[in-house]
Amino acid sequence: MPGHDSPHTLPAVELVRAYAARELSPVEVLAAVESVIEAREPVLNAFWHRDPAAAREAAVASEARWAAGAPVGALDGVPVTLKENLARRGVPMPAGSAGVEPVVPAHDAPVTARVVEAGGVVLGSTVMPDWGMLSSGVSSRHGTTRSPWNPAWTTGGSSSGAGAAAAGGYGPLHVGTDIGGSIRLPGSWLGLVALKPSAGRVPLDTPYLGRVAGPMTRTVTDAALLMREISRPDPRDWTALPPTELDWLGLDRDVAGLRVALHLDAGCGAAVDPAVADAVRRAATCLEQAGAVVEELGPFVEQELLDALDRFWRVRSWADYSRLPADAQHRVLPYIAEWARGGADVSGRDVLDAYHQVAVMQARTVAATLPYDLVLSPVSPAPAFAAEQPMPVPDPGVTMSHIGFTAPYNMSGQPAVSINAGFTGDGRPLGVQLAGRRFDDLGVLRAAAWYERHRPADAVPDWPDGAAIAGGTA
Repeated sequence: MPGHDSPHTLPAVELVRAYAARELSPVEVLAAVESVIEAREPVLNAFWHRDPAAAREAAVASEARWAAGAPVGALDGVPVTLKENLARRGVPMPAGSAGVEPVVPAHDAPVTARVVEAGGVVLGSTVMPDWGMLSSGVSSRHGTTRSPWNPAWTTGGSSSGAGAAAAGGYGPLHVGTDIGGSIRLPGSWLGLVALKPSAGRVPLDTPYLGRVAGPMTRTVTDAALLMREISRPDPRDWTALPPTELDWLGLDRDVAGLRVALHLDAGCGAAVDPAVADAVRRAATCLEQAGAVVEELGPFVEQELLDALDRFWRVRSWADYSRLPADAQHRVLPYIAEWARGGADVSGRDVLDAYHQVAVMQARTVAATLPYDLVLSPVSPAPAFAAEQPMPVPDPGVTMSHIGFTAPYNMSGQPAVSINAGFTGDGRPLGVQLAGRRFDDLGVLRAAAWYERHRPADAVPDWPDGAAIAGGTA
């Protein structure tokens, strides 16, 4: 990229090409990214723990490897951020909460290890809200994380810092985690490509029902590149899928003949905003005009199942909250404390019933979507809300009404990606979700790559610049 004055905006695949051609150096790119971070971070608040000195050391080492023609891996010299709940040796993990005594891990998580082995330059750990149980950037420990599109808007959560970093130009590659929508919701509200992989596709050192780690990037190819590295096997995850060689960067496909379900009624949660529904329908038309067979899919999850999942999570968080000393409990975000209190008096029988209802959600989701190659739906029923608001619905007594389209795929283990498909009249990004059959991560990414190339011009993000962010305006 001779003469390119914005290396922080380049995709990872372009950076690697530029390094190989000696058009850019990892040290030069890191300096550009760090300059952006210094300018924007006081507003965005994406980082929990930054490592400028360690990142520079890694960039210098990468530059030497490229000069010798011996890059260590596919991410050599590329800036990367990792969500704070992905362990990095020696870096405290407070789970986004001021009430928690941070765990200091002795070992890197599998994701961290794969990134480092591939030569990625880790910029630091990005923030999350309390225990990852909010779909916003509000945290009792970190304060409020804000959207680069407009600091008055939420980033979504719980991968709030990762999303802000990706949309804000903090380098090309970012890893979030998702247990009910925490990768795709920020993806949708920030205009990103955000993949929730199949359950077990990316090894974890703390596997849990529905939990995955996945990429949050500006392009589909970068998401695929990152998946190729972080999906490599690690024996610590006893739930991981068998090692499989996938052609992650073989993204070309024709959508003609694909069976696509158009899913606009989740059967639970909040009603879909007309602007969101319109964006999804436009994406469906785009696919249909290219030869995909599109048909409507009715609801397959009812409110009772979503309530049961919410109840199960409340009990889990109440168990965490109730173990804290009284003074620590007072430091937990009040919204989270009140929400978790809804699990205080749930009986063992009711917890077991809730768990069984989760199994029903799993079975329903797989059965309803099995006839289709893809399911096209909203990510969230509504666009981004105010940054200071913990949840789309401010009442902690209400079930999480915004995850009716996302959580079923966490429970079923199916891959699902968010990709931008339009904007509201006031400029808020609108993502759509493409979900696939179990284990068909590559099929989902190929469909997203096709849509990325063929979506309407007014659906393509024109990423916010630093002046807008620093000035606190759209």
